Amino acid sequence: MTPVTPVSVIEPVVPMPLVLMYHSVDRYEEDPHLVTVSPARFARQLEWLRSVGLRGVSMRELLEAHAAGHSRGLVGLTFDDGYADFVTRAVPLLVRHGFGATVFMVSGHAGSANVWDEGPRKPLMTADQLRAVADAGMEVASHGHAHVSLPGVGDDVLHDELRRSRADLEAILGRPVTGFAYPYGDAGAREVEAVRAAGYDYACAIRPPEASRHALARTYIGERDHRLRLRAKVVRHELQWRSRV
Repeated sequence: MTPVTPVSVIEPVVPMPLVLMYHSVDRYEEDPHLVTVSPARFARQLEWLRSVGLRGVSMRELLEAHAAGHSRGLVGLTFDDGYADFVTRAVPLLVRHGFGATVFMVSGHAGSANVWDEGPRKPLMTADQLRAVADAGMEVASHGHAHVSLPGVGDDVLHDELRRSRADLEAILGRPVTGFAYPYGDAGAREVEAVRAAGYDYACAIRPPEASRHALARTYIGERDHRLRLRAKVVRHELQWRSRV
């Protein structure tokens, strides 16, 4: 069946680009936190994006294009936590489609697992794998050092999470790390200001009460997001931003 292409998707009129939020791309038997998309579903989601004239890019590329007024047809692809399946499952499909993405890495658990979750353990990327995805053209950015909810910690821990995570990743990659994603999407005014003051160029949240460059909204994508649900989410984002113009 030929997909129906909404004109508004190809020619967006929103002031802020669409950013999609993934976590893990892998086969699975249980997924209580709904963080995993199967490789087959992920491939179909990328194919749908391309079929409607959208190209997935990293946050760095998206924001540079947006600032220059050239973000039409681009969608940000982000992957939280830094699961090892990003390099084994997601990157080959992204490269096949000519897409880019940003992976937000929990630096203190590189080479370990998602110990902050109750449920199935999933391995995280090693230092070598982080270098490999960066060499493949993907952006590596920070998701904190220990994956803690920042509004619940004191100022010293907050600043340490921001500083250590970037220092860890820059030491591994040998290149600047300029982006951040709030663990659990939790960000209040204090956290947003701390990220800005720490020198990060941008930060991603989920549904911030007030969106800004350091609290960018994202749209969750999961296994249930087939073509029609994806289309609905793109249109919803468009309508939300049109209402703010």
